[in-house]
Amino acid sequence: MKRVEVKLSLAVVAPLLDVIKQLAGGLGQKLAAPQELGDIDTEFRDAWVGELLTGQSADVQALLALFDDEFFLEGVVAFDKDNAEPIMRACAAVRLRLREVYLKGLGDDILEGGDVELEELSEPVRKAFMCYLFLATVQELIIQYLDSSIIES
Repeated sequence: MKRVEVKLSLAVVAPLLDVIKQLAGGLGQKLAAPQELGDIDTEFRDAWVGELLTGQSADVQALLALFDDEFFLEGVVAFDKDNAEPIMRACAAVRLRLREVYLKGLGDDILEGGDVELEELSEPVRKAFMCYLFLATVQELIIQYLDSSIIES
């Protein structure tokens, strides 16, 4: 089983975790990528959305679980076949919510290219932007270093 361990700077990551935790509760109540289900039965739609919310919430909890007591002692997180897929989904959900809540004013080119003057951003937007980039990096690490068969398509 392939496992990737990454050493992170506590001073850099801790404020970003605060941003993720602020959004985590809302991700248990509202889908990061809302589903247009049209004119289907209300009971079916509620069950479908409820299941998606449960999964989204569990994925975000898997992401937050990376940053446990061991992380705060050693600064290391580990990715493997058991947590790669949920963490990928959680990163995507949090990034979507960051775009919706904090990063509306930044275009796709800026968000995906990272070409922004951080000093020009307000503190909350700067932290959200750094969190957005951090989560993108986590996704890239998982894709780059873990066997692609771990992440189901």
